[in-house]
Amino acid sequence: MKYINFKASIISVLILALLMVSCSDEILEETPRSTYEPSFFQTEAGVLGGLTSMYAHLRYIYGQAYFYNTTLTGTDEVTYAQSADQNFLVMDLSGQGNITPQDSRADVLWGAAFSNINTASGIIENAGEVGISDALTAEARFFRAFDYFLLVQTFGGVPLDLGAGELMFNTNPSRTSTRNTVPEVYTKAIFPDLVTAVENLPVTPRVTGGATKTLARLYLAKAYLTYAWWLQNPNNIPTYPETSRTDPDGHDAQWYFQKAYDIAVEGINNPGPFSLQETFYAVNNAENDRNSEILLYADHTETSEFYNAASLTYSGGGAPENFAGWMMTWNYTVLRSATDPNWENTVSSVQREDDQFLGRPWTRMAPTIGVLTETFVNKDTDSRYDGTFTSVYRGNWPKAGVEQNVLYNANGLPVSPGDAILTFLDEQPEMTIDYPDGAGRSNVGAGVLPGRSDFVIGPQDISRVVYPGLWKLGPYRTNTGDGLGQPNAASTRPFNIAKFSELYFVAAEAAVKGAVTQGGMTAKDLINVIRARAGNWIWDNSANEERIADFSEELVAQTPAEIDINYILMERSREYYAEGKRWYDLIRTQKWEELASTYRIAGSEYGDHTPQTITRNIEPYLYLRPIPQGQIDAMEGETESYQNPGY
Repeated sequence: MKYINFKASIISVLILALLMVSCSDEILEETPRSTYEPSFFQTEAGVLGGLTSMYAHLRYIYGQAYFYNTTLTGTDEVTYAQSADQNFLVMDLSGQGNITPQDSRADVLWGAAFSNINTASGIIENAGEVGISDALTAEARFFRAFDYFLLVQTFGGVPLDLGAGELMFNTNPSRTSTRNTVPEVYTKAIFPDLVTAVENLPVTPRVTGGATKTLARLYLAKAYLTYAWWLQNPNNIPTYPETSRTDPDGHDAQWYFQKAYDIAVEGINNPGPFSLQETFYAVNNAENDRNSEILLYADHTETSEFYNAASLTYSGGGAPENFAGWMMTWNYTVLRSATDPNWENTVSSVQREDDQFLGRPWTRMAPTIGVLTETFVNKDTDSRYDGTFTSVYRGNWPKAGVEQNVLYNANGLPVSPGDAILTFLDEQPEMTIDYPDGAGRSNVGAGVLPGRSDFVIGPQDISRVVYPGLWKLGPYRTNTGDGLGQPNAASTRPFNIAKFSELYFVAAEAAVKGAVTQGGMTAKDLINVIRARAGNWIWDNSANEERIADFSEELVAQTPAEIDINYILMERSREYYAEGKRWYDLIRTQKWEELASTYRIAGSEYGDHTPQTITRNIEPYLYLRPIPQGQIDAMEGETESYQNPGY
């Protein structure tokens, strides 16, 4: 993208979205292009090609780890880890550097979104002349609104005129740009496009992964909800460009909260082919990817480097690859076990593998202690901790050619392939864990408990260098065979963007904010649907065995009689932990400083199990990310007022 100064007749796109066969046995035609001429949209093939690029552009935002970092690091969910570079350190707001227009990786979104918005406008303008149906045009309207919604949440008001007029397809060079206000972006772009998308999109996607009425309803409800909070502005957070918190259409915040509730409930009651999975495990199990709960994803494939748009054997870490899951994967390959009882020779007992429990270690982001002890306080009956984290690291050394049937591990006890080498305990044990000075025999500073052959670390003892990984985002390949596979390649799994379950959360949040509810759909009713599902187990990841258990009634009974916003935010974190939603949740509700201003974690050395309490400096201006310096540099004339205050 050339920021807002688009080239006169070129829109950069890469049509590589892999959309699987639909119920009509059709797929999107894939044509690799580095450029689009404006006249291309005046043909049916051009419009269809542009629509395909709508899906391809998702890969440049979702799964892109540096943007992923901006959505999580600095929240109550995530801090920086031992190997973090400046991209991650500054986002923590804990004295490791300041977020600036040069190093805020929100530039990833800016660069990908405006290019796609202009493509969408080209499709919308030309679709009628070439006989493209309203249903197909609605896909472009959805994605234009989708991008503007991301942009306005991230940066505040953004330009609707890219050089040819508001929401017009731009074909002429322009080095000037004017930002619209937040109400203008919502009422002129986001709401009209999404309303039209709801009206015209099909109930069933034309291709697997395609946009639908249910998806559009979710985003319309989310947009109404977010705008209602913006109008209400409970903590007086500044906006930019400066404007009054009044709606051009004359509605107040309560009107929009009600609309958010009504549209979300409409989506729940008219799901089309979508539904909640029966268990939380099933939602995130890689073998069940693209399931009925997933409304939108940035797709990838292991079957073709061409359609994957990335190598299937190695990755340097860059879009359009899906490499977000590496960021919270610590270097478990440092773990050591012995080949003999005297501990005279050691080997790496947990090898790097393209397995959902493992993957490529980068150690850039880490969960806070509060995540393990407060967010996921109930690990035995609520399945969401087990369905989110890798808490047990199991031996896989034979896959690396280590010919040892048995290794010796904690307490000098033998372990076999598949046995636990290191366990992150669910609870802090009453007995004190015997931790070594420094790295110890485990080589990562893990401790021992009497009679256990696995090394252990308590939830109060995690550090920036050793912590539970993310099973939820772990890689998965069907072509690995009996070996370690391709753990250095980016993940070929889709990155999930929107889930059917979020309709319940949006409706519940709107209800808490005063929306009049329908029978059986109060905030508590809606949250309890999600909590009941969380109590249903079919598999135990930590034990690596089947677990048929139903604690639904117990979890529902624990739900407070009166639900507030903090409770909904905690439930959202349990449901969507590390999926890139948290910063947006905290800035929408203006709870960022309240919930994330302090956190606890131990340091960056192996063997450090002494938690530190870290304070963040979350100032009001930080609720908006800076306009990227590349955008400012590309403009002519006065640009100082274009930048968000504080940067």
